[in-house]
Amino acid sequence: MWTLTLRGGARAAVVTAEWYDAFGVVTSGRVQLELRDGEPGPVLGRDAGFWLRGTGVRALRNPGRRTARVRVFTPGAVTDQSTHPVRQPLHEGDDVNSTKDTEIVAGHASGQPSRTHLGLAGTGVLATLAAMVTTTLAAALARAVGVDFEIPDGGETIPLAGFAVVTGFFSVVGVVIAAALLRWSARPADRFVWTAVALTVLSLVPALISGANAATIAALVGLHLVAAAVMIPVLARNLRTRTDSRAG
Repeated sequence: MWTLTLRGGARAAVVTAEWYDAFGVVTSGRVQLELRDGEPGPVLGRDAGFWLRGTGVRALRNPGRRTARVRVFTPGAVTDQSTHPVRQPLHEGDDVNSTKDTEIVAGHASGQPSRTHLGLAGTGVLATLAAMVTTTLAAALARAVGVDFEIPDGGETIPLAGFAVVTGFFSVVGVVIAAALLRWSARPADRFVWTAVALTVLSLVPALISGANAATIAALVGLHLVAAAVMIPVLARNLRTRTDSRAG
């Protein structure tokens, strides 16, 4: 058993003689597996375990800025003369170039859902409820000052409950995206902001081409922006906080 320490952006080569059948657990920070076939591997957070057979992984890399540490057990590297693995430089071609005979098993070491993701989900639920209440109240206020929310196709008027339902649905989608980025991205907060802003802009298109009167279009656009203003900062801040604590 030994500890691999990777500073921000550092990379450690994986040599078959040293890492064959190795099992590791990320104890701090994040580690990305680099596969020998050129494909990027998963980014593993704290308490995630991985098992390398073969091995079809060519390196472990720290995709973040904070130091990452991995506890590694490499039974194939232990001999009768030494109880410590022998570190060797990487030579291209001294190992397989395919992952066909390599199995990578990655998951939370305790077998339970990560508390980091559960915390994000809890924050997301609260933010979703806040966004639903805020947009519904804003829609009620707009209706009180004369906005009819009538859509020309079919002549239907959007009910207040409809704003809550739509806001809730797309807010939950945002939470799912945030959780996925937290799991797989090296910079989840930044990527979430860009993704959420792009989706918010796209969500304005149906309102702009709905054919409704100017007041209704302006109100619909405003409600979309209100929901985004509630959800995006909360989730982005939470992602930054959890990324920092996970890497610390």
